[in-house]
Amino acid sequence: MAERKVSKNEQLPKFTELNDLISQRNGGKVLFATDDWFAAAENLIKPEEPEWREREFTEFGKWMDGWETRRKRIPGHDWAIIKLGVPGILQGVTVNTAFFTGNYAPRFSLQAAYLTPEEEAIIPKRSNGMGGAATKEVLNQIALLNSETWRELISMTKLNAGYKDTCLNHYTIVNKEPWTHIRLNIYPDGGIARLRLFGKAHPNWKQICSNDLSNNQVIDLVAMENGGVCVGYSDAHYGHPRNIISPGQGINMGDGWETARRLDRPPILEADSSGILQVPGFEWAVFQLGHIGFIKSIEVDTNHFRGNFPDSILIEGTIMHEQDLTNTDWKTLLPHQKLSPHKQHFYSPTELKTTGPFTHVRVTMAPDGGISRLRLWGSLFKNQCSFQSSHQEHLCSTEETLQNIDINND
Repeated sequence: MAERKVSKNEQLPKFTELNDLISQRNGGKVLFATDDWFAAAENLIKPEEPEWREREFTEFGKWMDGWETRRKRIPGHDWAIIKLGVPGILQGVTVNTAFFTGNYAPRFSLQAAYLTPEEEAIIPKRSNGMGGAATKEVLNQIALLNSETWRELISMTKLNAGYKDTCLNHYTIVNKEPWTHIRLNIYPDGGIARLRLFGKAHPNWKQICSNDLSNNQVIDLVAMENGGVCVGYSDAHYGHPRNIISPGQGINMGDGWETARRLDRPPILEADSSGILQVPGFEWAVFQLGHIGFIKSIEVDTNHFRGNFPDSILIEGTIMHEQDLTNTDWKTLLPHQKLSPHKQHFYSPTELKTTGPFTHVRVTMAPDGGISRLRLWGSLFKNQCSFQSSHQEHLCSTEETLQNIDINND
């Protein structure tokens, strides 16, 4: 029998709606771990939820879907260094101890650093996996990084056992600096199933703006790696809308945004003269762009969605001064378009009603279904290239500047 899902706002902190910057799917990578005896640290950043295999054992012990170190019989504690997929500002962490009941790590802490390529090069190439541990030579080399002095984001904190009602441990991160690497400490040993680090990518806008101005290049303004983030949605029953701004093509339907079937769909469906179904309901998601800009072309990919793709899509844009999704003036960017299954749909500048500039876009699908990826190719609003603060708290320099922008101008 299926279990009822928790609603999106119930029990879960707001930061869990943001991008997981450490996920393997978003480019995260384990660079070092003191010990991987029962299960390798790479499992921590797998995008899939942890699973339990009742009777599966390896030559090292019980198979576990997470990072599990041996019972420590030497001084110290275990720790790992993980590289974020992109530099980013972290707002919260979820430590999932699922299925680690008698073997979970009882405490953890989290540190972070912004490393240069030269500093990262100090870290030895990772060679150990399940059944292994860092050698003395590797430990001596990694000690040169002085990672024990990195900025503390979460001090030593108690974790709960991996039962269904206690396995998710959520902690807010108040530091607003950008980071490239984290150090996960467990005290003294044990297992963790998954580590999720939620936040927003922090691109080097000075460099990007310089390239844009000199080469007139276009970038994907909504991409996760460029600072795009989902800030609201109507439904995410099978897949969160943040997935559609992830890097690369979707690997399956679960790697996209998929809603439940709407219950208000008519008993008998009818279409208009253009073939678009006439339905009363729809689903939507709002995305904050990584940088205010002009949108020149669009890609909507329904890859993998064959029997559950949306019938049509509408994309609108706006300049939002504050995060108020209900009280804003949306302008049509891409008018209603009929979609096809398992296909990349490309829309050229001639098919767009306006190009911006925009700070946010709203994607509306009708009546429901799934989308794999969204790409909004465009250029930066060049007058604003200098306003990006080090923390990227807002996408506009001043209210006065944006109030003078005509949103319908190219």
